[in-house]
Amino acid sequence: MMALVAGSAYAGGYRVSLQGQKQLAMGHTGVGVVQSAEVLFFNPAGAAFLKDRFNFSVGGNALFAKTKFQNETYNWKSSTDNFGTPFELYASYKATDWLTVGLAVYSPYGSTVEWDKDWQGSHLVNDIKLEAIYIQPTVSIKVSDQFSIGGGPIFVTGSVNFNRNLTRSLTNEQGNRSDVTIDAKGVTAWGYDVGFMFNPAETVRLGVNYRSEITMEARNGDATFNDLPAFAQGTYQNTQFNADLPLPAELTAGLSVEITDKWLVAFDYNMAFWHVYDALTISFANGTPTSVNPRNYKDAGTYRFGTQFKPNDKFAFRAGWYFDESPVQDGYFAPETPRNDSMGFTGGLTYQLNPKLGIDFSFLYLHFDETKNSYNYYNEDGNLVTFGGTYKNVVFSPGVGLTYSF
Repeated sequence: MMALVAGSAYAGGYRVSLQGQKQLAMGHTGVGVVQSAEVLFFNPAGAAFLKDRFNFSVGGNALFAKTKFQNETYNWKSSTDNFGTPFELYASYKATDWLTVGLAVYSPYGSTVEWDKDWQGSHLVNDIKLEAIYIQPTVSIKVSDQFSIGGGPIFVTGSVNFNRNLTRSLTNEQGNRSDVTIDAKGVTAWGYDVGFMFNPAETVRLGVNYRSEITMEARNGDATFNDLPAFAQGTYQNTQFNADLPLPAELTAGLSVEITDKWLVAFDYNMAFWHVYDALTISFANGTPTSVNPRNYKDAGTYRFGTQFKPNDKFAFRAGWYFDESPVQDGYFAPETPRNDSMGFTGGLTYQLNPKLGIDFSFLYLHFDETKNSYNYYNEDGNLVTFGGTYKNVVFSPGVGLTYSF
């Protein structure tokens, strides 16, 4: 029996980075950049170098993702249009010349995926809905004018709802496909974030940030069966389940260089340790056999480049690019996570209303090459069944935010 998949915990299978309007527009670089409270997410050590005593940033994005599936051999076609609204809120306060405290609240994994009902892959997934909010208090200490450290705990709270058909063919007496809905609310977990920043020259910053693995432990969630035929109602009974969903640790290193007083460039390299997600195990309360679903993810890196040009005190223009490696290996390409390697193209600007308040705009276009792949590990009646075809993904996201400091 297939149930929750951790892929659904990554914005519907798309590992899209949307944690700050300024930094998103610069290719989502930021571990070596200090220019707003957004640094609390990218590298909390950098908050110690913010010039103003109080810094505040808030923003949100509209995330549009479309996936098309086709299997020419059987003339199968389906699609899913997904929409999400990730947001972020950052605030920092310089308590002393050497101590800065802050709070980051953001929603990196919030999305909805809905395939056509009863489509050819409905035995794997019909729809997924995920909501997750990260709350991260931080402390940043300026050890010297060249070096700082920072970090803090991360509290995660969220919920997930997942639906799939029980098998490829089971229906009730009215001809409706039998399905199961798995729902878990109030799922919480803890992790931590630490980093350091080093300024070897006045125009150069180096940064390293580590975000720990976080395991989302779904306990006593509800499993509900629908449209069962009479002969199956004794086999499939509504019950509770437990499952652990690992969110991988990430290590990011990067730098920024001020080429001139108006021109800034930045580079980040991010490694996500996806190997922790080798399988998803679901335990049911009423004696239903434990479900083990192989995923066999691999560690994957992201290369990010960004630049900013400030011609005057009113405007700042930004652009960026990144290459995101997929953790999904051949043969494990499930429609919950229909993604391969991708390239992100970003841009944006800030309009400074006055010296304290600015409006930030960003835009992301995420390009995936068309790929032909399959998932080969669906178990039905003791037999492994392959499901696959050609997938084409497109993601774009406009965003807007406010930055205030004094």
